[in-house]
Order: sequence, then structure tokens, then C-alpha cells
Amino acid sequence: MNEKRKPLKTLLFFEDLCFGGTQKQNLELALRMDRERFTPSILTLTGPTDLDDAAQKAGIPLLHMGQHRKPPMLFFSSLGKVLKNIAPDIILPCTAMPNIWGRIWGRFLKIPVVLGTCRGGGAPIRQHEWLLWRLADAIICNSQASMTKMEAFGASTERLFYIPNGVDTDLFHPVSNPADSQLIVCVARLAADKDHATLIRAFAMIAAKHPRATLRLVGDGPEGAALRRLASSFNADTSARIVFAGACSQPAPHYAEADIFALSSVREGQPNVILEAMSSGVAICATAVGGIPALVEEKVSGLLCPPKDVDAMARNLDLLLANPGLARQYGHAGRKFVENGFSFQAMVDAHQNLFEKLWERHGHNRGGKYNEINP
Repeated sequence: MNEKRKPLKTLLFFEDLCFGGTQKQNLELALRMDRERFTPSILTLTGPTDLDDAAQKAGIPLLHMGQHRKPPMLFFSSLGKVLKNIAPDIILPCTAMPNIWGRIWGRFLKIPVVLGTCRGGGAPIRQHEWLLWRLADAIICNSQASMTKMEAFGASTERLFYIPNGVDTDLFHPVSNPADSQLIVCVARLAADKDHATLIRAFAMIAAKHPRATLRLVGDGPEGAALRRLASSFNADTSARIVFAGACSQPAPHYAEADIFALSSVREGQPNVILEAMSSGVAICATAVGGIPALVEEKVSGLLCPPKDVDAMARNLDLLLANPGLARQYGHAGRKFVENGFSFQAMVDAHQNLFEKLWERHGHNRGGKYNEINP
């Protein structure tokens, strides 16, 4: 009789645990992993941040390399010692700098299974994938668009795996909102890739035509001060209706109040917030970048426009505000789409299956092809 295998020590490696789609998605993975098969732990380059409590309450070991909200300047020089002490069976880098240094040190230390992830639209460039994809046993992409970019950098298709994000359809569910509040919500980190400036300018263009409309920006980040200055540059009435709500660990109440969900990103993978908003039955107004067009069907569950096109974003917001019935129709279609194609359990199962297949391949040293592994 075969002896039962010990759970595989699986290290999820982040730059930080700030509120963000990548952090939340991978934290959900850690929270939901089968403890008889895997023992997850988390390493961050920073000190404590927003999502630490959720990991600690679940009993997930959490180690910080830094003291503040920024990584130590020379973290890469001490990372090897930290990883050697943790001695994981599997390392899963979840953000850009961990994808670089986690793979380099993972290979040097001979960690059995070294993975890579490609989640954001700019990830292949930031992570130097044209050089580093070879260091990963497999690279997990959360959108087909990310896989295409990886292939363009020369990454072997045998090492690329598409695992879409999951969404909690019980938590993010439609709520009747008969008041028609004309609330536009954007849940996104205030960072350059999200290009909130385009959304703010688009709202300002149609604010006078829709005097009850409000734009609520949920999130924080490095662009916060500049975006607040931009919002205050318009007339007093418009500026007062651009609300900075700050970071939020649980955005479901914001979706519940929204009539429209807007996202003006210039780069994306497969945004969690789009799936959460669609699961909540909210019409989408977004840019057609990354994996967004694969989620939002034009004139079925929302309206799309090119990135940085203020006029087109304003036209789409105007159309949805002027036609609340159409917005509700799009919201219903989005909910059905998420119910039929996405779940947290499917996301977790796909990761776990891939981890075990790679572990088996390492242990048996069969030298089989990567494309024989189907998560």
C-alpha cells in the first residue's frame, strides 16, 4: 500500500498584500486550498499591509521581509536566505518583482517546482519574460490575452496554462436598486495602469447633462494626489460629485449601490473587479484592453471603448445613464455569464491539479512534455 504523501509546502510570494485584484485572487487560492494536499504560506517583500488579517485569521503563516509599505532596497540579496529557511516544495510568485527574483532564487536553490504568473497587461515587460520564462516549470496566465503576449516573447506554449480568475457568486449578487441613483463606481487601485484620469475627464464631460450622476472611486495608490487635483480642477458641482472612497477590503456594498461599473485601464489581464461587478448584476463601461473583451460582450453585458479615449468613454457613460433599462439589461446578461463560466472552486481546482502534476513530474523525473499536463 502506498504511504500517504505529506502536504506540499506551497509558498505564495507577493510584493505586498495591499488591496488589489492579484492579491485578493491569490489570497482566495491560499484560503481555499485543500490542507490535506497543500500547506500554503505567504511571503511579502513589504511590511504588514491591508490583507494580512484575512491570512492570519485563516492560520496561514505570513512572513514579511520589510517593515513598511515599500520593499527594502536590497531585498534581493537576502531573499535567498529567506527562501532557503522556508524550503518550499512549490513557489508561486504572484506579482512582478516576486516573479523576477522568486524564479531566479528558486532555480538557484533548486526548489522542486518553480512557477511563474502573468496577470496584468504589462506583466510580460515588467517581469522580463523574454529572458525569464525559461526559469519556470509552468507559467499561469489569467487571460488568453496574456498568453498571446507571452507567446510573442517566445515563451513555449507547452509551459503556458490559462486559469481564469474565480468570483464568489454568493457574495457578489444582484441587489434590487429601484431608486436609479445614477451612481458610477470604479473599484481599482489608483495606479497608472488604471488611468483613472480618463474616467474622471469623461465624467466631467457629461456631468452637466446628468446632474444626479456621481462617480465613486474605490481604492488608493500612488496616483491618488494627482487624481484628486484633477477632480478639483472642474467646477464646484462636478468636483463635488467625484468621490474618493478610499481602499476597501470588501467592495460588494459598492457594487450593490452601482448603476454602472466603469474601468478605464490602459493595461489589464483579467480584472477581478469586472467579474465581481458582472456577478453583482451591474452594467460595464470599460476599455477594450487585455482580457476585458473576453469578459464583456459589446452591447450585451456592457460597452467598450479604446484606452485613453475620453470622448468615447463619455459617450458610453452618457448612453447608459440616459437608458437605465438598458443598463439593467446588460447587468442581467453579465450575471448569467459569470454564473455559467466562473467560480472560485474551479480556479482553485485548476491550480491544485497543475501543482500536483508538476510535483509528480519532478519526483518521477520522467522528462515528459509540459503540454501533457492539463489543469
